[in-house]
Amino acid sequence: MSAALDPYLVDWLDLLVRWLHVIAGIVWIGTSFYFVALDNHLRPPKPERDRVGGESWEIHGGGFYRIEKYRVAPETVPEPLHWYKWEAYTTWLSGFALLVVLYYLDADQYLVDPGVADLSQSTAVALSLGLLALAWFVYDALCRVLGRSELLLAVALVAFVAASAYTVSELFSARALPIQVGAMLGTMMVGNVLFVIIPGHWELIRAKQAGREPEAVHGLRGKQRSVHNNYLTLPVVLAMLGPHFSFAFAREDGWIVLVALMLVGAWVRHFFNLRHRGQTSWFVPATAILAVVAIAVAIRPEDDADAGAPVPFAQVAAVVDEHCATCHGGAAAPLGVLLETPEQIRSRADAIEEVAVRTRAMPLGNVTGMTDEERELLGRWIDQGARLEP
Repeated sequence: MSAALDPYLVDWLDLLVRWLHVIAGIVWIGTSFYFVALDNHLRPPKPERDRVGGESWEIHGGGFYRIEKYRVAPETVPEPLHWYKWEAYTTWLSGFALLVVLYYLDADQYLVDPGVADLSQSTAVALSLGLLALAWFVYDALCRVLGRSELLLAVALVAFVAASAYTVSELFSARALPIQVGAMLGTMMVGNVLFVIIPGHWELIRAKQAGREPEAVHGLRGKQRSVHNNYLTLPVVLAMLGPHFSFAFAREDGWIVLVALMLVGAWVRHFFNLRHRGQTSWFVPATAILAVVAIAVAIRPEDDADAGAPVPFAQVAAVVDEHCATCHGGAAAPLGVLLETPEQIRSRADAIEEVAVRTRAMPLGNVTGMTDEERELLGRWIDQGARLEP
């Protein structure tokens, strides 16, 4: 699908949109962390003041700040009133643009894996878009039905995320698994801002402008969704980093590893939220560390360097020559990666394992038809040391 676009242009789009996405994401996550921490720092005002529900003294940037939060709304709407919404919208829009540039335009190379599911490019893109929308509608419905019990809601959301991760693993490539799940969570987060938090703010303002006391429910609902976003930030960041760590996610049970590490991220976020309330629970980081260690031990590959007969280098060279050397030969080799000589092949053994064995990302779109047996052959050669004599 990307054949119509200049690869150099695609590279620049990738750079600029990714840059914007990271900047906007930092701002959005920063405001989320700050305001939830601020809410947890609030204490009853002294002396008590009308309509003020809590206050916090802070020091930063060479000075003291006294911050007050009203129970529902002040007597009059102040001007100027600063809003926090465009960082959320910009993060999602730039992230979606990245999804289009990197995965939808090259769906046959990055989104679709014939070894996982026989999908056309258009079908894969449609399924990806449908899952983004489904994530918001299911999440919002769960919040409305189970919103009064945070425990039940949390269990339901974990189950939904796990089911989503499994479904994605059965539809798309290993590289796309964390990105798709992360995009679904990000869609849930921006949906909270667009459909719940900001409309709730407007209800408070319109009520004051109409001369009536606003209903507290709009603020309470917005606060709940804001806290949800706060807990989702670290899981989403993990998902965005996922394609760089195929050892964890490019495996048959990669979706389980992804969900488990996401839970660890949310658990770590809980530690800081508790700490901002004045409660330091070292049980949380201790169990998070134990969980990460347990996951690392559970997915550690077995040392089978001596298993089976040694793989002759001639067989490896034949596979590389047939499936890789067409592109990775001569002056036009991508990124200058050459796979023409035994020394070049051996020096790139780790990279070959990453892109051809673990993620199956190469050959791009598997246009040369590399078989599972050939990938296994490369994997065994690398496990045996990748240093056998020709």
